[in-house]
Amino acid sequence: MNRYFLIFLAFAFWGCSNRTVTDDAKLEQRAKALHSKMVTIDTHTDTPLNFLRTGFDFTGQNNTAIGSKVDLAKMEQGGLDAAFFAVFIGQRECTPEMYAQVNAKAKEIFEAIYTTVNKHSNRASIATKPDDVYRLKKEGKRAIYIGVENGYPIGDDLSQVKLFYDMGARYITLCHTRNNQICDSSTDPEGPRHNGLSKFGREVVAEMNRLGMIVDVSHISDKAFYDVLEVSKAPVIASHSCARAICDNPRNLTDDMLRAIARNGGVVQMCILSEYVKKGEPNPARDSAYRALRRKWNNFRGLTPEQEKQATTEWYELEEKYPASLATVADVADHIDHMVKVMGIDHVGIGTDFDGGGGVDGCADASQMYRITMELLRRGYSESDIRKIWGENFLRVFREVEKRKERG
Repeated sequence: MNRYFLIFLAFAFWGCSNRTVTDDAKLEQRAKALHSKMVTIDTHTDTPLNFLRTGFDFTGQNNTAIGSKVDLAKMEQGGLDAAFFAVFIGQRECTPEMYAQVNAKAKEIFEAIYTTVNKHSNRASIATKPDDVYRLKKEGKRAIYIGVENGYPIGDDLSQVKLFYDMGARYITLCHTRNNQICDSSTDPEGPRHNGLSKFGREVVAEMNRLGMIVDVSHISDKAFYDVLEVSKAPVIASHSCARAICDNPRNLTDDMLRAIARNGGVVQMCILSEYVKKGEPNPARDSAYRALRRKWNNFRGLTPEQEKQATTEWYELEEKYPASLATVADVADHIDHMVKVMGIDHVGIGTDFDGGGGVDGCADASQMYRITMELLRRGYSESDIRKIWGENFLRVFREVEKRKERG
């Protein structure tokens, strides 16, 4: 091949590569500048699971907990103004004895959230109103909202919904990976228990509407989803869900479900848990290791606090030993593109599921949140549209749910 042609190709490649680096630098600058101006909200994290873990430091100054995704330093670095911390309780038996146990455990988690956040009141504060995030951003603080993931700990006592609301919870994810007393789950291997929303579940949705509490349809079965939309008199959210048309997973929402939420006036918060974003490559060694860990710890049921701590540590050690083949920020943006196309720009947001499995290549933790904005800018989204996705759409729903309460 001609020597001069090779030199030409080398310069052409260098020039193209250099332009890419320059373009990325400009996009990063634009993204960070936009984050400094707009309000950014992550509607689902499981960060309270880390509170008792060895090495966890909420300030982020000395956070050595393996796999920790959210702390104050990471939120500040990533330009994340607000996060919902989940009061999460895994599903177990629906009996009076278990209801009493998990209700007490949920209240302990509420208390731990307040204790942890209040200890650092110069940098963060508990938030309960839609506009709290704007006030706290002006004060240079992070806003920590509370959601309940899995309505299981309310038991069969409707008054507990108000109690959780009074404790600061602003949404309830009606169920988790298994059916409960409220509704069927999208992933229960035993199939439906209620064929959708139970009679008690209908009462729960009505009570949440009355209180001005947001109904969260992530995790629930397709039939339960449509039952909720039939019963709810206020807009609903999916706090951390993806598009099933892009990644065929029962946890994700079909196009018809996306359109139904848009008609309801609600919002779907795009989840960045990799297996919901893109089907990964098979990894038998990893799968076998996790099955063994689940067997060792009785599928994480009935553990003492010390056992829970050890099991969580071993889980994250496996994450380090067998890293998953992760989806990318571009794959996340593909879902957002699809949702916007199907639902419209006013019905899409972001709920990462950080500290509950969330994280993709390029946005591994809260310190890298601006990289999603970089990709949206790269795809031609306007600053106005990005503001909507990062918080304005969710806050519109939050306000509307409160207004419906006021109207009675």
